[in-house]
Amino acid sequence: MSEQKPGFIRRLLHSVWQGFRFIRNFVLNFVFALLFIGFIAVLFSDKAQVEVNDKTALVLNLKGDLVEEKQWVDPVEKAINESTGSEEDRPEILVRDLVKVINEAAKDDRVKVMVLALADLGSGSLDKLQQIGGALETFKAAGKKVFATGAYYSQNQYFLASYADSINLNPMGAVILEGYGSYPMYYKAALEKLQISTHVFKVGTYKSAVEPFTRNDMSPEAKEANGVWLTELWQNYKEQVAARRGFAVDNFDESFARLYDRINAANGDMTQYALDAKLVDTIKTREEFRQDIIALVGEDEDNHTFKQISYEDYQSLVIPPFPVVNPLTDKVALVVARGAIVDGNVKAGMIGGESTAKLLRTARYDDKVKAVVLRIDSGGGSAFASEQIAQEIRLLKAAGKPVIASMGAVAASGGYWIAAPADQIFAAPTTITGSIGIFALFHTAENAMTTLGLNVDGVGTTELAGFSSGLPLFKGLPADAEKLLQRSIENGYDEFITHVSTTRNIDKVQVDKIAQGRVWTGQTALKLGLVDKLGTLDDAIAAAAATASLKHFDVQLIEQEMTEQEKLMAQLFGSAKMLGLLPEQAVTMTPVQKLMQQLNQELQVLGQFNDPNGIYSVCFACQVQ
Repeated sequence: MSEQKPGFIRRLLHSVWQGFRFIRNFVLNFVFALLFIGFIAVLFSDKAQVEVNDKTALVLNLKGDLVEEKQWVDPVEKAINESTGSEEDRPEILVRDLVKVINEAAKDDRVKVMVLALADLGSGSLDKLQQIGGALETFKAAGKKVFATGAYYSQNQYFLASYADSINLNPMGAVILEGYGSYPMYYKAALEKLQISTHVFKVGTYKSAVEPFTRNDMSPEAKEANGVWLTELWQNYKEQVAARRGFAVDNFDESFARLYDRINAANGDMTQYALDAKLVDTIKTREEFRQDIIALVGEDEDNHTFKQISYEDYQSLVIPPFPVVNPLTDKVALVVARGAIVDGNVKAGMIGGESTAKLLRTARYDDKVKAVVLRIDSGGGSAFASEQIAQEIRLLKAAGKPVIASMGAVAASGGYWIAAPADQIFAAPTTITGSIGIFALFHTAENAMTTLGLNVDGVGTTELAGFSSGLPLFKGLPADAEKLLQRSIENGYDEFITHVSTTRNIDKVQVDKIAQGRVWTGQTALKLGLVDKLGTLDDAIAAAAATASLKHFDVQLIEQEMTEQEKLMAQLFGSAKMLGLLPEQAVTMTPVQKLMQQLNQELQVLGQFNDPNGIYSVCFACQVQ
């Protein structure tokens, strides 16, 4: 009997596995069939035909976070999640698509008015908001009006609303502008309670990426450095909003006492406070606001509102799902590097040493590409992967193709590493950059092993045996190994500042002074010589074309290609959503959900660490709250 049991168990497990595969395939085929039916229905449905009235309002009902590149999501997984109401990822809005939509609307005689409905707009750095604001200014310059309306305005939402000709607030609403801060979570005490030992190897007085694991609070050096660039960001925010709204910079309430006094003067009425402070222009209900816009563009009698077209519908008219590349024109290639820098091949939304280098290599071997713009929005990551990408940039330049780096919200640590070899570096005044420094971080559990009554023991031919397979996790890190790792980090730091010194033509001693892991804004980085010019992505593209002596050219986005199956599923999913077969998901999060998202993001960043040499250049402080 004892010999028959393993065979019986294997057959039982095999049967269970076969049953699981059957159920999985059935569910996937069912969803595929549903989407396919939806796709066919769209082809013959009037709803698929988006129309724009001769006199209408474009409603920018933006839902999600503003990004440089959308994170790749498996179409089948996305379809299943949304159809079951279990979508985990927040929606994302591609900034360049949004800017194009607004610019097209500025030229469209049918669109007379724009309404900013920003209740579901999530995160967005100042440089992204300014890009969108520039497009709104173009819309207004065409003689068209922009109106903002909402119940509550977050700081990002209000910055965008400040471009409007008029800001409306619901009678039960509020506007509170908090300023900027950086408040990481610290784990030292928790790790000690768990008897986990932390081993840190770094260079740089201000390289605070490892502080959450070695301290219970922010160091004085980190507070000093972070306070400088956070103050610069807040001052930039205040000056821009104050100029557009026509009030003084000191109109912002930066203490609870002053905020209390002004709200108390308004008899505790938050909306009256906002009106008195000139943060808003009108206090009206939704219906009152609707009537105002009806007076401008007319009424949609069927839906009892003003004539309008949504952002998503208008976008479907002006931006094709799969752009067609003109094979005859010269190109300025655009390569986006967004997210954590990791080793290997990764999907969009992260920067892979192999995958991003491949995109640059594609531009190098494309005869129609005459120049390249690398758009960076990254707080860094793997030093090895960063250097892989930097090598491809050097090869592009050697091939006679100029490379212009364009910094978005963040281009720090590894993000600066990949920007440095470019022919020119453009940054926004509010870009967070620098953080030139590296570190290695190890956690070991030798003390916890003793408490748990566990031990790992054995024999090896050298002292190094078992090191790469994780033996130090259980046995601790020998003193000589710590000396070796610190020496490796010191050498890596020297390579980083040498890289910057050579590519930026700055004396190495001077680079060391402005490096040390310290973070700077783009405005300060320009004075320090870390960037060449302040400007937008469009400015960088224009510079790339001028450097390559191009008068007539197209901008070609070079991105990872979808497989035919992925394209089909994306089309089917979009069709089903258009028909309403898949529900829209709300993006508003509770404070607890926001906390859990933050913890999840931090754990994801830690989980992405995969540098083969265990050496990283990361700026954790670059996340602004």
